[in-house]
Amino acid sequence: MAEGTRASMDARADALERKMSDELDVVISKSALFNMADGNLGATNMGHGVAKNAGKRMLMGDDPRLPQMPAKPALLDYFKCRAGGTAHLLQSANLAMKKGMPEKIILACLIHDIANCMFIKSDHGYWGAQLIEPYVDEEVSWGIRYHQALRFFPDKDFGYEYPDMYVRLFGADFDPEPYIKRDYEYARKHKWYGTARQICVNDLYAFEPGVNPQLEEFEDIIGRNFKQPEDGLGWDNTPASHMWRTIMMPTRAL
Repeated sequence: MAEGTRASMDARADALERKMSDELDVVISKSALFNMADGNLGATNMGHGVAKNAGKRMLMGDDPRLPQMPAKPALLDYFKCRAGGTAHLLQSANLAMKKGMPEKIILACLIHDIANCMFIKSDHGYWGAQLIEPYVDEEVSWGIRYHQALRFFPDKDFGYEYPDMYVRLFGADFDPEPYIKRDYEYARKHKWYGTARQICVNDLYAFEPGVNPQLEEFEDIIGRNFKQPEDGLGWDNTPASHMWRTIMMPTRAL
């Protein structure tokens, strides 16, 4: 990208950010990862960026533009207040339920793309597994982690073919990275291979017309299979708590 074009884009982004902060009367911060999605490096409001907002307070709590979370949020609250594009998850879980799959697999299908919907797209299976690991059976988080790799490899015994959608999205010549191949080879020899593979089998790539399952239909399954912390998801003390707090307050300054 030409230097002049990049400078112009950065200027427009800065102006939009200042306008947004002026309207909210608080300084909104964006993480380095957020900015990299726009081709920019580093977080906002660092170094010289702080001086531009002299006299204003940095946001250190809930983003007023987002739906307010309850004091002790549960998994359903994150779905309702922080997630988008969940119809795919509901369709996948609904299909697994119609097939009479065990509740652990239904739950895994319901949350297999949870990172995609509310956190990070890249390596979403690995991130999603980390998010839910302290709260579910180990088999569930393992299956979510390794569906990331298995979805790129067909398995005729399970009736799983390489998705045509991947050919359209990534090209017919796409070759998964070595770490994906490594994890596939590891997973296919594991005792829980079938769990991860069932996530792929029920991972719908076309929505079933006229079928619109609702989140509340899975509330009992979540209640029996997801260990909701008493203090609220994010306010507890697990290796994943900070990730839930980041989803809760994504524009917090520090």
